[in-house]
Amino acid sequence: MAPKPEPGRRVVADNRAARYHYTIEDTLEAGIALTGTEVKSLRGGKATIGEAYAGPSGSDLMLFNAYIPEYLEANRFNHDTKRPRRLLLHRRQINKLIGATQRQGYTVVPLKIYFNDKGRAKVELGLGKGKQAHDKREAVKERDWQRDRARLMRDRG
Repeated sequence: MAPKPEPGRRVVADNRAARYHYTIEDTLEAGIALTGTEVKSLRGGKATIGEAYAGPSGSDLMLFNAYIPEYLEANRFNHDTKRPRRLLLHRRQINKLIGATQRQGYTVVPLKIYFNDKGRAKVELGLGKGKQAHDKREAVKERDWQRDRARLMRDRG
């Protein structure tokens, strides 16, 4: 059963594996500084954030390793597909995220890239800790049990 889309959001890229690899404790929305060809390419819906992460670069927070394909109609004015992109947050939010990554061993993971109701590209960031292998197995076991239980309840009436 697919999750219902939220009103006013058009999801372009989704990092579904992030919740499997990390225990997400906090989420927040950030803007992203893009060039024109990147926005055009995102509207096509082909971006990938499976290997992406956010980290400090000087006093800013940047999105690294996010793949936004070239916009084919832009010929020589195209962008670099995996360039670091600046995340647009308030200074207090940036300091909180950088502090958590440096002191407490957290990771800032992009969960979704989407367009909001005003047409602006946004990134949903998750602050999480990496899961151990046994935690991942436990999560899979729990998910399978919930699925089996729902099937049994449905069959019984």
